[in-house]
Amino acid sequence: MTALYAITNQYLALANQLADGDFDATTIADTIEASGITDELAVKAQGIEYVARGAEAHNLAIDAEIARLQALKAHRCKVAAGLREYLLTNMQRAGIERIDCPMFSISIRHNPPAVEIFDPLSLPAQYMVTPAPKPPVAAPDKKAIAAAIKTGAEVPGAKLTQGVRLVVA
Repeated sequence: MTALYAITNQYLALANQLADGDFDATTIADTIEASGITDELAVKAQGIEYVARGAEAHNLAIDAEIARLQALKAHRCKVAAGLREYLLTNMQRAGIERIDCPMFSISIRHNPPAVEIFDPLSLPAQYMVTPAPKPPVAAPDKKAIAAAIKTGAEVPGAKLTQGVRLVVA
C-alpha cells in the first residue's frame, strides 16, 4: 500500500502537470478524479483515522489504571503514616527515645512550639493582620485587539492569524 505522502505527491504532480497545460478547471478536476488518486487518498485517510481511533481506544483503560494507582499510592501512604504513628505511640508509652538499627535510627523529636488558634473571634485586634491585596496583572484584551485589527487599525505587537485544524465528524 502506498504511503499518504506518496499519494499526495502523485496528486500534486498530476495537478501541476494539468495546470501547465491548456485545460479548463472542469477538465483538470475530471482528469484528477478519473486517475483514482482522490479515491486512493480517501481510503488512506480513512485507514489513518482508524489507526488514530485505535490509539485513543486505550485512553479510558489508562485513565482507570492511573486512578487505581493513585488510590493505591494514597492507601500505602496512609498505611505507612499509621504504622509510624503506632510506633511513636508505643515508644512514648515505653519511654524509649531512640532505637538504633543497622540501616537507620528511629528517634522521638520535639517539634518547635506552634500557635494553635482555638477561638479566632476572641483574639485582640493587635494580633490580626490583613494581607495586602495583590496588584492586578495586565493581560492583553484579545477581543478588543481583534476588533481593532479587523477595522483596519495597526496594533503594534499583535496580528490576526488563522490556523487550521482537522475535524473528524
